[in-house]
Amino acid sequence: MRDVLSQIERWWAAGEDFALATVVETFRSAPRPPGAAMAVRGEEATGSVSGGCVEGAVYELARQVVTDGRPVLQRYGVSDDDAFSVGLTCGGIIDVFVEPVSRETFPWLGDVAASIRGREPVAVATVLSGPGRTGARRVIWPGRAAGTLGPARLDAAVDDDARGMLAQGTTGVRRYGPRGERRRDDLAVFVQSFAPPPRMLVFGAIDFAAAVARIGRFLGYHVVVCDARPVFATPKRFPDADEVVVKWPHDYLATAEVDERTVVCVLTHDPKFDVPLLEVALRTPAGYVGAMGSRRTHADRLARLREAGLTEEELGRLRSPIGLDLGARTPEETAVSIAAELVQLRWGGSGRALRDTTGRIHGPAGAAPARVPGADRQADDDAAGPVRPEGDATGVDRSRGDVAGNGPAGRA
Repeated sequence: MRDVLSQIERWWAAGEDFALATVVETFRSAPRPPGAAMAVRGEEATGSVSGGCVEGAVYELARQVVTDGRPVLQRYGVSDDDAFSVGLTCGGIIDVFVEPVSRETFPWLGDVAASIRGREPVAVATVLSGPGRTGARRVIWPGRAAGTLGPARLDAAVDDDARGMLAQGTTGVRRYGPRGERRRDDLAVFVQSFAPPPRMLVFGAIDFAAAVARIGRFLGYHVVVCDARPVFATPKRFPDADEVVVKWPHDYLATAEVDERTVVCVLTHDPKFDVPLLEVALRTPAGYVGAMGSRRTHADRLARLREAGLTEEELGRLRSPIGLDLGARTPEETAVSIAAELVQLRWGGSGRALRDTTGRIHGPAGAAPARVPGADRQADDDAAGPVRPEGDATGVDRSRGDVAGNGPAGRA
């Protein structure tokens, strides 16, 4: 939803009714991740759920959803040989939840948008299927919540899970019993977390840092460049950094906001900066700590850190020399190698050429394709009514209905 937020907020503020189609689950080599969204109002559409594979079908379904006022959970799968069939030519499968949105059905949309702009963590939980109101919505912040999905125990369980997902920056489907029991049947809830962008802390105001800051911003990080030398650490030299800090690196890091999504790039390769900084960095929860330098520099650095009292377990966290082996020489090429390592670690890739791997592309290289749920979710489908038949994965299901006679779904 983040990609279409500015547009749907304008429609919402103007009192316009529209449909929001969101990817909620993916299987095999799906083109877009959970949370990717497309919004439709009349003949206008913005965003994407598949990179073009099924946009036309989703657009037509979204227009019908606005007319009917009822949400639909629809599966799109592998295309056949007919070039005009509705399906994913990449061989993946996606579940798309299409829901009508208005000021009445989503009264907190303005609050959600304000939180995202203000970098305040917020999650939106939506009932996809199961007993209760399909489309019911609850908005969860770290210290408060609005809306309800059903019984208080269900709300409490979802709140707990959503806050954990916010801390990790993850989005996905969680399944519960009717009163919040954590189990794989009964009720499916999509939790979309909008955590602030992860932080990339770049130490060393050198030309390599400028290139790393540029690619870090491109990857969606909040980039901070830090150096103790004011003549070098200037916003003019680092226009792509969100912050430029003039401070001794280890002093800054000791008080900086660091979590498991934080990336630390040490580019100074000067012992008087590196060693005190890495003493702090390797004892933080940062998800990635990398340091630039030759193999000889790395060996010397490890010796100094051992003398400083770091354990082998702590030293084992250090990614040095930093980046993947791409043969990089220039600052820009080195930045690409660092970015490649970050992406590889984030998604569990092998770092090898795709030509030399097997299995799905959008996932661990060489891994077996994920099992596509079906039979174990039938109980959800039976309980919810004909929201999403599993029969024809290439067509658009036009059947829909409210659950348990609650009227238009999602109304709070």
